[in-house]
Amino acid sequence: MGVLRIILTIIYVLVCIALTVIVLMQEGKSAGLGAISGAADTYWGQNKGRSMEGGLVKVTKILAVLFFVLSLVLSMNFLTK
Repeated sequence: MGVLRIILTIIYVLVCIALTVIVLMQEGKSAGLGAISGAADTYWGQNKGRSMEGGLVKVTKILAVLFFVLSLVLSMNFLTK
């Protein structure tokens, strides 16, 4: 059981680092003057899901779910000992 706990902890640390980096790479979602003038209706604004920003959002969601699942698993592991 100790080896599994070490492996899960290493994966947990890697997920934490990756989640931090991915969140810092994302652009802010400020709706400034560009939203007022209609700049959000450009090609990149309409196809945001297929762009790099859309990919970062998907990866962030996946890493967040992994973070919470690993947190629960590791906390249950500590409760049994």
